[in-house]
Amino acid sequence: MTCATVDFLSYADSVPQALDAVNAAALFQAVSAVLIKPNLVTPSPHPVTTSPECCAALIAYIRSCSNAHIVIAEGSGDPDCDTWHVFDVLGYLKLSVTYGVELIDLNEVPLQRLQDEACMRFPEMYLPEVAFTHFVVSVPVLKVHSLAGMTGTLKNMVGLAPPEYYSHGSGGWKKSAFHRDIHRAIKGLNRYRTPDLTVMDASVGLAEFHLGGRRCEPPVGKVLAGLDPVQVDRQGAALLGLDWRSISHLRDDGGV
Repeated sequence: MTCATVDFLSYADSVPQALDAVNAAALFQAVSAVLIKPNLVTPSPHPVTTSPECCAALIAYIRSCSNAHIVIAEGSGDPDCDTWHVFDVLGYLKLSVTYGVELIDLNEVPLQRLQDEACMRFPEMYLPEVAFTHFVVSVPVLKVHSLAGMTGTLKNMVGLAPPEYYSHGSGGWKKSAFHRDIHRAIKGLNRYRTPDLTVMDASVGLAEFHLGGRRCEPPVGKVLAGLDPVQVDRQGAALLGLDWRSISHLRDDGGV
């Protein structure tokens, strides 16, 4: 199975259940380094950002079946604070100490220059080297997005983009280059690096806006896991009551 959806009971119960459904243990056994990529775009707590408890359940699962080195990495896009402030406010510094897991600010790491002439949106791209040395697990929260229709695992990868190359306009947001032609931008980025595995926290869901607003009522009450990020996001869109065909970056129609 490449994508699974389970009922949310607790992170400790539902994250392992979803991962078992996609045989994730075999994947973790085969790798030596894992990068957990939550959505920590701002210091706002869950469900705007990924709960540290969700990442804790994922860490426990990985360690139950693998000796892989684990890091948690994010590059916050907030114009008013840096990633380390976000790590602190949202409880990730405490999580790091409790589980002995390294935190990495993706906005301040060595970069790799990549080229793809077939990618018209980004024929050249700079991304963190660590994204290519580690097995990447994207851990987004399910939300409606004011520009992209929804934000899930594909949009979550924008956190990899270094501000020195992708920050201009749009109120100072550190990844603001992606706000222009956002669907092609998301698809273009994921052409260079897409998640190897996704654990999507759809326990609550945001119904109107990715930085706050009305929560889904009733709560969505699901956890998704999958190897195919497009399929995970399509299932997430359905849980929000959206038709994925109306969301350009979820369609197989080229345009990168």
